[in-house]
Amino acid sequence: MPERLAEKVALVTGAGGGIGRETCRLFADEGAKIVAVDLNEDSGQETVDEVEARHPGTAIFVRADVAVPQDCQAMVTAAEERFGQLHVLFNNAGIMDGDDGDAISTTIDTWNRTIAINLTGVFLGCKYGVPAILRSGGGSIINTASFVALMGAATPQLAYTASKGGVLALTRELAIVHARENLRVNALCPGPLRTEMLMSFLDTEEKKQRRLVHVPLGRFGEASEMAQAALYLASNESSYVTGTEFVVDGGITAAYVTPE
Repeated sequence: MPERLAEKVALVTGAGGGIGRETCRLFADEGAKIVAVDLNEDSGQETVDEVEARHPGTAIFVRADVAVPQDCQAMVTAAEERFGQLHVLFNNAGIMDGDDGDAISTTIDTWNRTIAINLTGVFLGCKYGVPAILRSGGGSIINTASFVALMGAATPQLAYTASKGGVLALTRELAIVHARENLRVNALCPGPLRTEMLMSFLDTEEKKQRRLVHVPLGRFGEASEMAQAALYLASNESSYVTGTEFVVDGGITAAYVTPE
Protein backbone atom coordinates (compact mmCIF):
# COMPACT_ATOMS: atom_id res chain seq x y z
CA MET A 1 0.00 0.00 0.00
CA PRO A 2 1.21 3.55 -0.66
CA GLU A 3 2.27 5.59 2.35
CA ARG A 4 -0.66 7.63 3.58
CA LEU A 5 1.42 10.71 4.47
CA ALA A 6 4.07 10.53 1.78
CA GLU A 7 5.81 13.89 1.17
CA LYS A 8 3.97 15.49 4.11
CA VAL A 9 5.51 17.40 7.00
CA ALA A 10 3.78 16.98 10.35
CA LEU A 11 4.31 18.94 13.56
CA VAL A 12 3.20 17.18 16.73
CA THR A 13 3.12 18.88 20.14
CA GLY A 14 3.27 16.85 23.30
CA ALA A 15 5.50 14.47 21.37
CA GLY A 16 7.44 13.21 24.37
CA GLY A 17 4.99 10.48 25.32
CA GLY A 18 1.48 9.08 25.13
CA ILE A 19 -0.56 10.02 22.08
CA GLY A 20 2.17 12.34 20.79
CA ARG A 21 4.91 9.74 20.72
CA GLU A 22 2.70 7.08 19.18
CA THR A 23 1.57 9.55 16.53
CA CYS A 24 5.13 10.53 15.63
CA ARG A 25 6.01 6.87 15.16
CA LEU A 26 2.95 6.13 13.05
CA PHE A 27 3.13 9.26 10.92
CA ALA A 28 6.79 8.56 10.16
CA ASP A 29 5.94 4.97 9.20
CA GLU A 30 3.41 6.43 6.78
CA GLY A 31 5.98 8.65 5.07
CA ALA A 32 5.78 11.96 6.96
CA LYS A 33 8.65 14.15 8.06
CA ILE A 34 8.25 14.79 11.78
CA VAL A 35 8.72 17.89 13.90
CA ALA A 36 8.42 16.56 17.45
CA VAL A 37 7.68 19.30 19.97
CA ASP A 38 7.77 19.00 23.74
CA LEU A 39 8.75 21.01 26.79
CA ASN A 40 10.71 18.05 28.16
CA GLU A 41 13.89 17.81 26.13
CA ASP A 42 14.79 14.28 27.23
CA SER A 43 11.47 12.66 26.39
CA GLY A 44 11.06 14.66 23.20
CA GLN A 45 14.49 13.66 21.98
CA GLU A 46 13.74 10.04 22.85
CA THR A 47 10.78 10.18 20.48
CA VAL A 48 12.96 11.62 17.73
CA ASP A 49 15.64 8.99 18.35
CA GLU A 50 13.04 6.24 17.97
CA VAL A 51 11.77 7.70 14.71
CA GLU A 52 15.27 8.31 13.37
CA ALA A 53 16.29 4.73 14.13
CA ARG A 54 13.53 3.55 11.78
CA HIS A 55 13.60 6.41 9.27
CA PRO A 56 16.93 8.30 9.27
CA GLY A 57 16.79 11.99 8.46
CA THR A 58 13.05 12.33 8.90
CA ALA A 59 12.59 13.86 12.36
CA ILE A 60 13.75 16.81 14.44
CA PHE A 61 13.05 17.84 18.02
CA VAL A 62 12.02 21.36 19.00
CA ARG A 63 11.70 22.37 22.63
CA ALA A 64 8.68 24.60 23.13
CA ASP A 65 6.22 25.68 25.77
CA VAL A 66 2.96 25.84 23.83
CA ALA A 67 1.65 28.55 26.18
CA VAL A 68 4.41 30.92 25.01
CA PRO A 69 3.79 32.72 21.69
CA GLN A 70 7.47 32.97 20.78
CA ASP A 71 7.94 29.23 21.28
CA CYS A 72 5.00 28.38 19.04
CA GLN A 73 6.24 30.71 16.34
CA ALA A 74 9.70 29.15 16.62
CA MET A 75 8.44 25.57 16.28
CA VAL A 76 6.63 26.41 13.05
CA THR A 77 9.64 28.29 11.74
CA ALA A 78 11.81 25.26 12.51
CA ALA A 79 9.49 23.02 10.50
CA GLU A 80 9.69 25.25 7.44
CA GLU A 81 13.42 25.82 7.74
CA ARG A 82 14.23 22.11 8.09
CA PHE A 83 11.68 20.54 5.77
CA GLY A 84 10.50 23.44 3.61
CA GLN A 85 6.78 23.15 4.33
CA LEU A 86 4.13 22.26 6.89
CA HIS A 87 1.07 20.20 6.02
CA VAL A 88 -0.18 18.66 9.26
CA LEU A 89 -0.40 20.30 12.68
CA PHE A 90 -1.37 18.12 15.64
CA ASN A 91 -2.01 20.38 18.63
CA ASN A 92 -1.81 17.58 21.16
CA ALA A 93 0.09 18.96 24.16
CA GLY A 94 -1.95 19.12 27.33
CA ILE A 95 -1.96 18.71 31.09
CA MET A 96 -4.30 17.21 33.65
CA ASP A 97 -3.45 18.80 37.00
CA GLY A 98 -3.89 16.61 40.06
CA ASP A 99 -5.21 19.65 41.96
CA ASP A 100 -7.97 20.22 39.39
CA GLY A 101 -11.33 19.61 41.04
CA ASP A 102 -14.65 21.40 41.32
CA ALA A 103 -15.22 25.16 41.33
CA ILE A 104 -14.69 25.37 45.07
CA SER A 105 -11.44 23.41 45.33
CA THR A 106 -9.70 24.40 42.09
CA THR A 107 -7.26 27.25 42.63
CA ILE A 108 -6.90 30.13 40.20
CA ASP A 109 -3.32 29.04 39.53
CA THR A 110 -4.47 25.55 38.52
CA TRP A 111 -7.20 27.06 36.35
CA ASN A 112 -4.88 29.52 34.60
CA ARG A 113 -2.13 26.97 33.99
CA THR A 114 -4.58 24.42 32.54
CA ILE A 115 -6.24 26.95 30.25
CA ALA A 116 -2.87 28.34 29.15
CA ILE A 117 -1.56 24.97 28.01
CA ASN A 118 -4.69 23.12 26.89
CA LEU A 119 -6.56 25.96 25.18
CA THR A 120 -4.25 28.91 24.62
CA GLY A 121 -1.62 26.44 23.41
CA VAL A 122 -4.00 25.23 20.69
CA PHE A 123 -4.80 28.82 19.72
CA LEU A 124 -1.11 29.69 19.46
CA GLY A 125 -0.36 26.57 17.44
CA CYS A 126 -3.05 27.59 14.99
CA LYS A 127 -2.02 31.26 15.03
CA TYR A 128 1.40 30.40 13.65
CA GLY A 129 0.61 27.06 12.01
CA VAL A 130 -2.29 28.15 9.82
CA PRO A 131 -0.24 30.57 7.69
CA ALA A 132 2.45 27.93 7.19
CA ILE A 133 -0.05 25.28 6.11
CA LEU A 134 -1.68 27.73 3.72
CA ARG A 135 1.75 28.51 2.27
CA SER A 136 2.17 24.79 1.57
CA GLY A 137 -1.12 24.65 -0.34
CA GLY A 138 -3.30 23.33 2.46
CA GLY A 139 -3.49 20.44 4.86
CA SER A 140 -4.96 19.32 8.15
CA ILE A 141 -5.05 20.57 11.73
CA ILE A 142 -5.96 18.16 14.52
CA ASN A 143 -6.67 19.51 17.99
CA THR A 144 -6.79 17.13 20.94
CA ALA A 145 -9.98 17.69 22.93
CA SER A 146 -11.63 15.02 25.10
CA PHE A 147 -14.84 13.13 25.67
CA VAL A 148 -15.29 15.21 28.83
CA ALA A 149 -15.90 18.26 26.63
CA LEU A 150 -19.08 16.52 25.51
CA MET A 151 -20.43 15.09 28.75
CA GLY A 152 -18.50 16.13 31.85
CA ALA A 153 -16.44 13.86 34.07
CA ALA A 154 -17.49 11.67 36.97
CA THR A 155 -14.27 12.66 38.74
CA PRO A 156 -14.27 16.50 38.95
CA GLN A 157 -11.66 18.22 36.78
CA LEU A 158 -13.29 21.52 36.00
CA ALA A 159 -10.37 23.39 34.43
CA TYR A 160 -9.50 20.46 32.18
CA THR A 161 -13.10 19.98 31.07
CA ALA A 162 -13.56 23.69 30.37
CA SER A 163 -10.30 23.87 28.42
CA LYS A 164 -11.32 20.97 26.21
CA GLY A 165 -14.74 22.49 25.60
CA GLY A 166 -12.94 25.58 24.39
CA VAL A 167 -10.88 23.46 22.03
CA LEU A 168 -14.08 22.17 20.42
CA ALA A 169 -15.46 25.68 19.90
CA LEU A 170 -12.15 26.95 18.51
CA THR A 171 -11.95 23.96 16.16
CA ARG A 172 -15.44 24.48 14.76
CA GLU A 173 -14.86 28.14 14.02
CA LEU A 174 -11.47 27.65 12.38
CA ALA A 175 -12.90 24.84 10.26
CA ILE A 176 -15.54 27.18 8.86
CA VAL A 177 -13.17 30.12 8.41
CA HIS A 178 -10.69 28.07 6.36
CA ALA A 179 -13.04 25.60 4.66
CA ARG A 180 -12.51 27.14 1.19
CA GLU A 181 -8.73 27.26 1.57
CA ASN A 182 -7.99 23.53 1.48
CA LEU A 183 -7.39 23.54 5.23
CA ARG A 184 -9.37 21.11 7.36
CA VAL A 185 -9.60 21.47 11.14
CA ASN A 186 -10.91 18.70 13.38
CA ALA A 187 -10.93 17.87 17.08
CA LEU A 188 -9.91 14.43 18.29
CA CYS A 189 -11.92 13.46 21.38
CA PRO A 190 -10.28 10.52 23.14
CA GLY A 191 -12.05 8.55 25.81
CA PRO A 192 -10.25 7.47 28.99
CA LEU A 193 -6.77 6.26 28.04
CA ARG A 194 -4.18 4.10 29.74
CA THR A 195 -1.59 6.86 29.56
CA GLU A 196 0.72 8.18 32.23
CA MET A 197 -1.21 11.46 32.37
CA LEU A 198 -4.60 9.89 33.15
CA MET A 199 -3.24 7.12 35.35
CA SER A 200 -1.46 9.68 37.52
CA PHE A 201 -4.75 11.57 37.86
CA LEU A 202 -6.80 8.43 38.56
CA ASP A 203 -4.27 7.47 41.22
CA THR A 204 -6.34 4.94 43.14
CA GLU A 205 -8.09 1.77 42.03
CA GLU A 206 -11.37 3.29 43.18
CA LYS A 207 -10.91 6.28 40.84
CA LYS A 208 -9.98 3.99 37.94
CA GLN A 209 -13.05 1.83 38.42
CA ARG A 210 -15.26 4.88 38.79
CA ARG A 211 -14.19 5.88 35.29
CA LEU A 212 -14.14 2.39 33.75
CA VAL A 213 -17.64 1.47 34.87
CA HIS A 214 -18.96 4.02 32.37
CA VAL A 215 -17.02 2.64 29.35
CA PRO A 216 -19.05 0.10 27.37
CA LEU A 217 -15.91 -1.57 25.99
CA GLY A 218 -14.81 -2.08 29.57
CA ARG A 219 -11.21 -0.95 29.25
CA PHE A 220 -9.03 2.11 28.93
CA GLY A 221 -8.05 3.06 25.41
CA GLU A 222 -4.47 2.99 24.17
CA ALA A 223 -2.42 5.91 22.88
CA SER A 224 -1.73 3.91 19.73
CA GLU A 225 -5.45 3.79 18.99
CA MET A 226 -5.61 7.59 19.15
CA ALA A 227 -2.64 7.79 16.80
CA GLN A 228 -4.58 5.72 14.26
CA ALA A 229 -7.47 8.18 14.51
CA ALA A 230 -5.09 11.11 14.08
CA LEU A 231 -3.63 9.42 11.00
CA TYR A 232 -7.07 9.25 9.41
CA LEU A 233 -7.68 12.95 10.09
CA ALA A 234 -4.22 13.88 8.79
CA SER A 235 -4.50 11.86 5.58
CA ASN A 236 -6.40 12.48 2.37
CA GLU A 237 -8.79 9.70 3.40
CA SER A 238 -10.61 12.32 5.49
CA SER A 239 -10.72 14.90 2.68
CA TYR A 240 -14.44 15.62 3.28
CA VAL A 241 -14.13 15.82 7.06
CA THR A 242 -13.81 19.18 8.78
CA GLY A 243 -15.19 20.83 11.90
CA THR A 244 -15.91 17.50 13.57
CA GLU A 245 -15.72 16.16 17.09
CA PHE A 246 -13.99 12.91 16.14
CA VAL A 247 -14.88 10.74 19.12
CA VAL A 248 -12.75 7.68 19.91
CA ASP A 249 -13.97 6.76 23.36
CA GLY A 250 -14.90 3.11 23.77
CA GLY A 251 -18.58 4.01 23.54
CA ILE A 252 -18.80 6.18 26.65
CA THR A 253 -20.53 9.15 25.05
CA ALA A 254 -22.94 6.93 23.15
CA ALA A 255 -23.99 5.40 26.45
CA TYR A 256 -24.60 8.68 28.26
CA VAL A 257 -25.21 11.49 25.78
CA THR A 258 -28.62 11.60 24.11
CA PRO A 259 -29.48 13.76 21.09
CA GLU A 260 -31.67 16.78 21.74
